[in-house]
Parts: sequence; C-alpha cells; structure tokens
Amino acid sequence: MTTTLSPADAPAGAAPVSSSRGLSWAQVRAALPGAARGLDPRRLWRSPVLLIVEAGAALTTVLAIASPSVFGWVVTLWLWATAFFAALAEAIAEARGKAQAASLRATQQHTVAHVIGADADLDDPGLWTTVEVAASELTVGALVVVDAGQVIPGDGDVVAGIASVDESAITGESAPVIRESGGDRCAVTGGTVVLSDRIVVRVTARPGHGFVDRMIALVEGSERRRTPNEIALGLLLSSLTVVFLLAVATLQAFAAFSGARQDIVVLVALLVCLIPTTIGALLSAIGIAGMDRLVQRNVLATSGRAVEAAGDVDVLLLDKTGTITFGNRRASELIPAPGIAPAELAHAARLASLADDTPEGRSIVELVDARPDADASPLPRGATLVEFSAHTRMSGVDIPAGHAERAISLRKGAASAIHTWIDATRGDARTGLAEASAAETAVADAVAAVSREGGTPLVIARQVGDGAAAALGVIHLKDVVKPGMRERFDRLRAMGIRTVMVTGDNAITARAIAAEAGVDDVLAEATPEDKLALIKREQAGGRLVAMAGDGTNDAPALAQADVGVAMASGTSAAKEAGNMVDLDSNPTKLIEIVEIGKQLLITRGALTTFSVSNDVAKYFAILPAMFAPLIPGLDALNIMRLTSPETAIASAVIFNALIIVALVPLALRGVKYRPSSASALLARNLWIYGVGGLIAPFLGIKVIDIILTVLGL
Repeated sequence: MTTTLSPADAPAGAAPVSSSRGLSWAQVRAALPGAARGLDPRRLWRSPVLLIVEAGAALTTVLAIASPSVFGWVVTLWLWATAFFAALAEAIAEARGKAQAASLRATQQHTVAHVIGADADLDDPGLWTTVEVAASELTVGALVVVDAGQVIPGDGDVVAGIASVDESAITGESAPVIRESGGDRCAVTGGTVVLSDRIVVRVTARPGHGFVDRMIALVEGSERRRTPNEIALGLLLSSLTVVFLLAVATLQAFAAFSGARQDIVVLVALLVCLIPTTIGALLSAIGIAGMDRLVQRNVLATSGRAVEAAGDVDVLLLDKTGTITFGNRRASELIPAPGIAPAELAHAARLASLADDTPEGRSIVELVDARPDADASPLPRGATLVEFSAHTRMSGVDIPAGHAERAISLRKGAASAIHTWIDATRGDARTGLAEASAAETAVADAVAAVSREGGTPLVIARQVGDGAAAALGVIHLKDVVKPGMRERFDRLRAMGIRTVMVTGDNAITARAIAAEAGVDDVLAEATPEDKLALIKREQAGGRLVAMAGDGTNDAPALAQADVGVAMASGTSAAKEAGNMVDLDSNPTKLIEIVEIGKQLLITRGALTTFSVSNDVAKYFAILPAMFAPLIPGLDALNIMRLTSPETAIASAVIFNALIIVALVPLALRGVKYRPSSASALLARNLWIYGVGGLIAPFLGIKVIDIILTVLGL
C-alpha cells in the first residue's frame, strides 16, 4: 500500500488537488497524444455524430487522392480538423484529471505500521507491544499506533487518543485538524501526518482500496460512465444525425433527376455541417469538466450522475450544528432547580456526562472541573455508564447501592427525552414537566427561557432507588449562526430550492435559530429515522433531496438522498453511504455543490442551444451554393453574398471546425451561473446562446469567405 506525504516532503512540481487552473498551451500540448488516440473508430462508436464526421473525412480523403483539387483537399483537411478538435476537447478535459492523479501518485511512498494486538488495553499504553508491519500487509481491523511525526499508514478510525493531523497533502489546506476517538471526528486518511501526540487507529480499508486510491481513480475521468442525461442527449443527437444522413443520401437522387448532380465532397460537407457536431464534440468535455470543478473545490463525486442530480435538487437538508451554526456548542451555565445546591447539580452533571463523548458532553465536564468547588473524584466502583446515542438522546450513569443507602441513576439529555424517562420512573401518564412538581415547573421555565435565547437546554435528572426521578436543573449550551447564512439561503430560494434545517434541538430552539438564519423549514428533535422518513416523503412527492452528514447514524439518510455529501473527517460508514465526499469537511459546501451541478446543466443546455442555432447560417451558406445554378431564385438566400459556391462550402466547413476550438474554454470553465428562476435562466440562455448562435456563424463564415477569396483558394 502507498501513502501520501505532506507538501513539505513532496517532490517538486506536485500540486494539491484543489489547485485551480485555466486552459494553457501546456495542457493543450499534453492532450495532443490523447486526441490522436481519440480518432480511433473503436472509441468513436459511442458518439455516432463524431463517427460520421471521421467517416466523411476518410471518404473525402479517398476522393481527393483519386481526383485532386484545391477545393477537395481544403474540405478534407478541415473535416479531419473537425474530428481532431472534437477528440482534443475531451482529451483536454481528461488530461486535467490525469494531471491531478499524477500529482497524488508523485506524493506517495511506502511506510511501516506499528501494530498492536487486537486485545490490547487501549487505556494502558505501557502494556502495548508493537510489531512493525509493511502498510501493504495491513488487514482490516488491525490496530496501529501512530506517534507525532509519523505517517498514518492506512485509512481508519481513531479508537484511542487525540492528535493534531496534517491533511494538506489531501486537502491542500495547511492548517492542521484535530482527530480524536469517539464522535464524528475520528476518521483519518492514510498518508496524512500526525503532528502532535499519539493516536491508535483501527484500519478500515484494505491496501490499495484507501481514500487516496479512490481519489486517483475518481479524478481520472477517461473511463467514467455516461450519465442518464448524457445518454438521453446522445440519443437525441444520434437521431438527428440519422435524419440528416437519410436526407443527404436521398438528396443526390433528387439532384440527379433535376440535372444538378452534386459532388460527393459537397454532400459530405453538407452532412457534417447539418449534424450537431459542436455539442457532439463538447458533450463529454462538459461532463468531465463538471467533475473537475468539484475536485478543484476538494469534493469527490463517485459519478457524474451525482453532479447532475445536484443541479436538479429541490430540497436541501442541512444540519444545524456545524453547517448553519459554528457547531462548537459549549456548556456556559448551570441552572439549578429550586432546592438543589449548585455544587450538587454540578457533580450530577459531571457524572452524567462522563459517558457522553460528544463535544457538548466534554464541554460540560470541562465547565464543572473549572469550578472552584469541583468534585473530580472518579466513578464509584461498580458504576455503569450509559453512553449517549442519537436514539435515546441521553447519557448518564447507574451507581449501585453500597456507595449510598440506595442505588442512584443520573440522566442528562434533551428536555423531552428526560421528561419521558421521568414519566417512565413514575409509572403514570403525565406528559409535561409543567404538570409535575413546582421544582420541575421551574425547570420547564428555564428550558423555555434558554430556548427563546436560541440556546440549547439539557436537563439533568436523578432517580434514587425505585422512586420517581426528579429534575435537578438545566445546562445552557450556546451556539452561534455563521455570518452570511441568510444571504446564502436567499440565493437558494431564488433558485427555487427549499431549505430544511435538521437538528436534535427542541422545537423552540430550532425555530429561533431558523428565524435568525432564514431557513424555510425545520425538523426539530430529529432522530436518524426522522431524517430518513423526511427524505422519503420529499422523494415521494417527486422532489430531489440533497443532504450532508458525517456520522454513522447519518449513513441511511445519505444513502437514500439523491445527493449525499459525506465529510472526509466523518466515519467510514458515512463515506461509503454518500455519493460525494468533501475533503474539507465543510457541510456548508453543499450549497456550492448545488451551484456547480446547476452550472453543469446550464452549460450543456447553453451549448446545445448554440450548436442547433448556428446550423441555420450554414444552410444559408451551403444550400444556395449547391442549387443556385439550377434554381436562380435560391440566390436570394445568399444573404452573406459569399464569393462562390466553393468558398461558401469551404467557409462553412472551416467555421464548423473552428467553433469547436473557440468553445472548448467555455465548456471547461462552464457558463457563469447566476441564482434565478428556471424561466429567467431559460430566457437568458435563449437570448445569449440562441440569438448568439444565429449571428456568430453569419459573421464567421463571411470573414472566412473573404480570407479564402484573398488567398485565391
């Protein structure tokens, strides 16, 4: 197995994946061999349009050799140029991906893993015995110790420790990131470098199937599968090609009957100019370039279909924490219930949070430990930790009798979850904290007050023996909405996309954050099952859904969504379930992904419109040249006043080839996208690319005709 070095150790010339480049002559030169290989008929069978162009060029070559003429050779050479330029467009797009893959390969090296036994006590490093194993021989499930300065030998999850990790060789971002056991920031990538401390990693990927290996395979777009939209458009172009082929084939019979039999070279030129060669030549390049734009933003898509789906998304599901807000909710205040001492509440909150490995749970322990009266004593012997889960939305501890007169159970969690637990211990059907004791009424008021402020309230409750549990107080967690989110949601609304904020917070807190951020809808107190059910409901209504996630509990929803963006820092299950991976682990980037998808679809539509429109000018150039001697009235269609039939036909063929070259940069860069409604986008593209496609060929063909006349061709 190979792993990736940091940029400091990378060979000269290696560039991070996220580098953004324009079209340069160096890229064109690098793509020339690929363009030459692209002329192989065995590769062109998938594109009947280009296959017809190459077959026509081959036929005119034979005719030009058999009956040489300047006109015949000019048409022949430019027909070959048309086929070559079409192959070059795709080769340039592919070359970009191959250059990125080469950059990744250039930074790979072999490394050694320090493996410990699967039954090793992770809490006692002094008992570890390490064995050096080549990274290429690691197996899934192996435990590897990685110290500061060492390269992580394979993809995996941190199961012990916390460390600062340099992921710049993968993401291009120089700032180190924190990777730690537990939670959703446990995933590490083979080839990244540990900068400080020590971690133990459980390997999750077989050698040769790691994240870097997948990156290399994905950015090389030459073997990519065509998307459904590309297949549909390809069928349309093929149908048009067959129609025009039959029309031209029968045209000779009519021309012969009328006494104006046409030269085969002229008929081939007419066919090539009639069929949609422009979009046929650029179709693959547009799709590959769309994938490339995602890669430049450090997002990997498993297929072009995912990119297209992003462009058609109707509903966007966004987690509140880390996406709409900064996500660093921290305990800021403990609010005791009447009759409960602050120190008593603090001690209970600490014990109930020891099994909560989330950042919020750790912040509660840190808040309590910072108090002057903090009780940092260890858990009593025999105590059982109740770990936090997304299903129960609670954590806690059960302390058996012996340390006190009776057993004690402590729980900390969302207000509704704690309320359900309290009711269960009572054995009655009361349904609200406000219906309980005066102390619990005060707790309910504190929960409401924290929620109205946009904070997140957590409730602490205690059960003694078999008695009824009671609330001890409230923990206030604070979070902050990211700047500029309202403006971004306004842009999405202008695109016709509805945004839904998904959060585990209670409905009051969720509505307060949603109102501040400008979100369209809210799913509060959401469990993984709720997310999945919401996605299915939206899809049942004929809408496409996109979402981002990083945890194992997000995996079912990521797999169900039409566009599922997993965070690179998330769990392996999430990355396997999604159809995109964000190397920067920035959930907000989901909005950019949607815009890139829309840009891809708009670019394809705009260039298709241009391709069909510019055929009109070719009719006015070629048809009068062919039949004006027979039908003098057709000379009225020669509105460009072209010099002769030969220059008219040659000018149309030359323009047909050159327009492909002129549009390659636009196909690779993409049409600039401005958030607006579908009708406004359609009107804009019809004016720019429809009308532009009508006007540009008239000007271009006339200029080429003048040049050919001056040259005496």
